[in-house]
Amino acid sequence: MTNKIGFIGLGRMGRPMASNLRKKGFELAVHDIDRQAVDALVALGARAGASIADIARECRIVITMLPTHLEVEAVALGSDGIFANAAPGTILMDMSTIDPLATDRLSAEAGKHGTTMVDAPVGRLAEHADRGESLFMVGASETDFATVKPLLEAMGTAIYHCGPVGTGGRTKLVNNYIAITLCQVNGEALALSQRFGLDITKTLQVLYGTSASNGQLRMNFPNKVLAGDTSPGFTIDLAHKDLSLVVAAAHAARVPMPVAAAVHESFSQARAAEFGKIDFSGIADVVCEIARIEKPRVPEGWKPA
Repeated sequence: MTNKIGFIGLGRMGRPMASNLRKKGFELAVHDIDRQAVDALVALGARAGASIADIARECRIVITMLPTHLEVEAVALGSDGIFANAAPGTILMDMSTIDPLATDRLSAEAGKHGTTMVDAPVGRLAEHADRGESLFMVGASETDFATVKPLLEAMGTAIYHCGPVGTGGRTKLVNNYIAITLCQVNGEALALSQRFGLDITKTLQVLYGTSASNGQLRMNFPNKVLAGDTSPGFTIDLAHKDLSLVVAAAHAARVPMPVAAAVHESFSQARAAEFGKIDFSGIADVVCEIARIEKPRVPEGWKPA
């Protein structure tokens, strides 16, 4: 077994993170169904893995960054998967946002093969991943955390060891619940302000000066939907997926979350109206579209004071 790092899943978040690892000098073997994404990493000096099993056999740490637990389990389990082909002591570091119960199952299965599991989902947006400024919420043993920390430092600027395996993903759900719900609240509030005929910049200045202010309203909205840019950093589809995980995890833990359920259905409505591929700040535009209100926009170049 070498010190090579495996990276499986080179999508909008995975590709820049793998690129940052390579730029920081880590030896990589990569795999994705998108050949163009693989070729981009090969151009940076990575090796294209012939298969999942091939990557598992040669890598000390295998990173997965995939859409759901179904894809993670597909690459981890089975005779051609990571666990069956990895040497004892190999770490699977899953950076996807998945059902925490799936993480628990994967960790238990890893132990049967003499391997271990780390869950390290990503905070912040794709633009932060591009710049190597991601935030990581890590669930791992102390030993595994020390092993993977240099990789996380190559991809991000904020690393939080949340506790044992499973705590990273659960922390991510708490974080994303608040971030996504705030998008809904902000969207409704700004739609109401426009129906009232209020000046958007004056309204924002007031909100920024009171306890109503929040990170989405101050940092994300002015740079995205309020600037007329709904190109996805984090899509409504992905926000809906994460809210589905939140609601399911809350049900499993017997925690009532009526607000989560309501916001989940609002994002379901947005997806049904074919807004799923836009940035999740664009939920403000969806609310305005439904209510037939002019969409709120700040003047070009406007920035919060």
